[in-house]
Amino acid sequence: MKEEFELIAKTFHGLEEVLAKELTELGASNIEIGNRMVAFTGDKTLMYKANFCLRTAIRILKPIKHFKANTADEVYENIKSIAWETYLDNTKSFAVDAVVFSNEFRHSKFVAYKVKDAIVDYFRDKTGERPSVRINNPDVLLNIHIAEDRCTLSLDSSGESLHRRGYRQEAVEAPLNEVLAAGMILMTGWKGECDLIDPMCGSGTIPIEAALIARNIAPGVFRKEFAFEKWVDFDQDLFDAIYNDDSQEREFNHKIYGYDNNPKANEIATHNVKAAGLSKDIVLKLQPFQQFEQPKEKSIIITNPPYGERISTDDLLGLYQMIGERLKHAFAGNDAWILSYRDECFDQIGLKPSIKVELYNGALECQFRKYQLFDGKYKAFRQENDGKAFKPRREEVRSRRNNNRPETPKRFDKNERRFEGKRFEGKRDFKGSRKFDK
Repeated sequence: MKEEFELIAKTFHGLEEVLAKELTELGASNIEIGNRMVAFTGDKTLMYKANFCLRTAIRILKPIKHFKANTADEVYENIKSIAWETYLDNTKSFAVDAVVFSNEFRHSKFVAYKVKDAIVDYFRDKTGERPSVRINNPDVLLNIHIAEDRCTLSLDSSGESLHRRGYRQEAVEAPLNEVLAAGMILMTGWKGECDLIDPMCGSGTIPIEAALIARNIAPGVFRKEFAFEKWVDFDQDLFDAIYNDDSQEREFNHKIYGYDNNPKANEIATHNVKAAGLSKDIVLKLQPFQQFEQPKEKSIIITNPPYGERISTDDLLGLYQMIGERLKHAFAGNDAWILSYRDECFDQIGLKPSIKVELYNGALECQFRKYQLFDGKYKAFRQENDGKAFKPRREEVRSRRNNNRPETPKRFDKNERRFEGKRFEGKRDFKGSRKFDK
């Protein structure tokens, strides 16, 4: 049997349950949800797949030692006691990232320095030489996490944050993070069953992430490298097999529409969509939301309007009034999901949300709200439900009882949603990219 070990997937607040579902579908074991992270166990294959396939993880850590420490000297001694030749040698470079939540250790940089000194002194005592410390693009990236006196030292198998997919050529001001965009889409339950619309798409992040989900294309296919590729035990053949396996990709028979009223944003989105090789699936158009019309096919809206924080607008409340008006008059019979920051903005939409989920967009505590636009009058909708009073789903009732705290979706059973993989028409030309659209 292949050796299994502990792993940690880091994510953003509010996406933990979505990430746990992804890990379940990937075949992870012993899944435990924490704050902005999900712990699990797996072998080397699963670690490679977690980096390559997960849409809502920002990095994958492999813990190598847990210990308790109350002083900097105790941290130093615990780190120096590790057999470092297993992970490093004198020819390799390394860097240390520290995350500290402790009254004993108040400066993360100081903790990082103690870890660095312990590793350097270990090699100097053993060999008379030392590995180099390199901040940018080191051979081995280490992470030390301290919560009060509990310390975990991990190897960072990802390197650059996994939200940096590699397809983004340019970005508009304050672009939506790719991991957050993917998490929003997965949270709605959409996997390509109907058309998807982002009427304020900016640089195209939501449409691109939606197309990757619809076709089940791994987000790591665009990456140039992962940190584990520099490890001493890296298995090139194993990773090549994972990278070149497109058997789980599938056909997508609908369309994704991205609109924006900014010509520069439309141009940037066009470049990004082309770089991702997804022009056949995504239709981009220069169009303000005021001109949005009722779609001919069943559709879902997922969008991230301006909040008036990082992107200013002359009439923020008027913008949200217009969004509500367009939804009421031009999106009947469909669902719309909107991520925003201010309650007064949501109030201007003038619709009652059926679901509210707390998400962070950077440092901003936002809400992701679902609006169900009934086709026809509400009374008729009730009559269609046997004339009984419409009762919200249990998760919506719980949400209200808990002061609208975010609802966490049920975990997927690993045997659910199986499908027959079909090959994607655009074949990979070289590692980290696909053929550009003709």
